[in-house]
Amino acid sequence: MDIRALPRRWVIDGSIAAVVTGVELSAAFGSGGWHGHQHVQLGSFWYLPVLFGGLSLLARRRYPAAVLAVTLVTALWGAKLNAWGVWLALVVAFFTAVVAGRRLAAIASVVIGFLVSVWPPWLIGSTGHTSLAGALGLLVWLTVLLSAGELFRFRSQRQAEVASRRAAEARRAASEQRMAIARDLHDVVAHNISVINVQANTALHLMDRQPERAREALTAIHDVSKQALAELRSVLGILRADDGSGAPLTPPGPGLGRLDELVTGTAGIAVRVITDGESRPVPAGVDLAAYRIVQEALTNTVRHSGGRSATVRLRYDDDALTITVEDDGRGATAGSGPGNGVAGMAERARELGGTLEAGPRPGGGGFRVLAWLPAAAPADGVAVAEGAS
Repeated sequence: MDIRALPRRWVIDGSIAAVVTGVELSAAFGSGGWHGHQHVQLGSFWYLPVLFGGLSLLARRRYPAAVLAVTLVTALWGAKLNAWGVWLALVVAFFTAVVAGRRLAAIASVVIGFLVSVWPPWLIGSTGHTSLAGALGLLVWLTVLLSAGELFRFRSQRQAEVASRRAAEARRAASEQRMAIARDLHDVVAHNISVINVQANTALHLMDRQPERAREALTAIHDVSKQALAELRSVLGILRADDGSGAPLTPPGPGLGRLDELVTGTAGIAVRVITDGESRPVPAGVDLAAYRIVQEALTNTVRHSGGRSATVRLRYDDDALTITVEDDGRGATAGSGPGNGVAGMAERARELGGTLEAGPRPGGGGFRVLAWLPAAAPADGVAVAEGAS
């Protein structure tokens, strides 16, 4: 069987079990003979606890407490047979249990191991029993082992928390990117299809009576559809170019520099643009959001209001850009329905720390979209939109 076809965890656990078993066998062989100035004789079947302890590590992830109990028994058994290397399997099982959250089992193994090793504890220091120094040394060693296990568990938990937080942030960023792209697609399709629909109706009504005006309407359909296809290609191109690296999927979008083009291509209503204050570059995100808000507001006017004119007012303050789009149609119905236009505009404004209000004009007689976007002068190195109207 090809080892590469096995799950990675099985390969790791099998390798650890094999290495631990090999080291324990070598240690057991080494303990059989002269150990310092004392000759040590291996007991009968000394290899059994070595094999049982090593093989039990294969199940340490699934049954950490049970494997800890098995390795504790094999370690004490091997110690009685003078095969001292079996403690390595116990250490591995101990750390696994601590990391897996089996702290009670780990503490119990330490207490049981100490008591069995020095039993009976009231005879510590007596002739023929564990010396006081040996008992204290074992206690210190077990305390260090328990502390190291806790530190290892804490470190593992921190790493898991960091990985989980990064994964959640990546999912949230991906969701925000999908929402941004979905809004762009909605704005492009909704606006341009609305314009095409109005121009197509105009062409149908005027084809026989005023063919020249019908030709103009068809020409407008050609231009608008060409522009819509170009914007769709840019968005889809970004999606196809995603290499899975997690880099932001930010499609290039239009800005206020193309506002005149947007107004000219909005058929069925007369649109007037008014600028208050000195026009200046704004951050790229604000520039795109402002364009999309105006685009969606005009789309709602064409589709729902039944009005004949609209006014787009841009007011540049020192730290903000205020956008007002008003029409003279039926204010109560503009922007209504199951669509996502107004919600999308509000989301764009909120993402930038701004606000958006949409509803009938004060006093009646039309619909108004009022957006406030923070647009302070960008610092050096921050992308800005050039040519804002």
